[in-house]
Amino acid sequence: MRSLQTEHLPNSKDSRTTTEAQGKLLWSPPGGTLGRLVRQAWDRAAALEQHSERIGAPPAEAQNAPSLRDALLKSTVGIIAELKRSSPSKGTINARIDARRQSVAYEEGGASAISVLTEPASFGGSDADVRQVKAVTSLPVLKKDFHVSELQLLEARQLGASAALVIVRAIDPTRVLILASAARDIGLEIVFEIRDENELRVALDAGAVIIGVNNRNLETLEIDNTTVERIVPLIPGSCVAIAESGYSTRRHIEAAAHAGADAVLVGSSISAAYDPAAAVMELTGVPTASRRR
Repeated sequence: MRSLQTEHLPNSKDSRTTTEAQGKLLWSPPGGTLGRLVRQAWDRAAALEQHSERIGAPPAEAQNAPSLRDALLKSTVGIIAELKRSSPSKGTINARIDARRQSVAYEEGGASAISVLTEPASFGGSDADVRQVKAVTSLPVLKKDFHVSELQLLEARQLGASAALVIVRAIDPTRVLILASAARDIGLEIVFEIRDENELRVALDAGAVIIGVNNRNLETLEIDNTTVERIVPLIPGSCVAIAESGYSTRRHIEAAAHAGADAVLVGSSISAAYDPAAAVMELTGVPTASRRR
């Protein structure tokens, strides 16, 4: 495994490798589609703040949510099956998904966890989807959204999610640290989504134990299938590595496993499938090629 300690930051004139230095040198607010979605997320966070009294302490059942990390530590690649009605890159995928029936089918197909897209404007999701999924399945639930505030994480915990997504490119490194600390305080796991070595360092500085590597550049929506191949081998063996975007066939899962991924997040193909249980089952059982020492 290559060491991040010996690699220079891209386009950097400063040899420092701390999060502070990286943030000053490399981070700028995201543009393109991601920039728009993050601005909308900040608006939703501000609206949530105005009604923060509605978010109390997580109920007992939420506090006992199953661990996503534990669910993905297997000898075969874990499939994180996603509920996705639409997306900026594909448009409408399956507008009529019933969250309860879909999640039951995913569990029957052998999914290790369920990802629920709650972003409303571009993905057609809602917090109600998380509640409905939690009502019918015991699998860990990943609340996937453009989380930018601590209150959004508390809301995810109250809904019963085991984990929430934090996109490292979306927020500055200091805020990544803040959200990581807030999540630890409430027992919420975080999936830190990254695309390059610098973002990996930021995630590791924040204490990441679950890291998602996205083949898709969310600013341009373009997919580079070599991203997972390049970045996953750099992830420490103590972390769970998830491959994201562009996966729909068993051969794709095998390629992710070869790169060292512990799990693959699959959304569009199984959300659109006539038989989602069969679609998930076709992807399961691929042996992992462990990065662990």
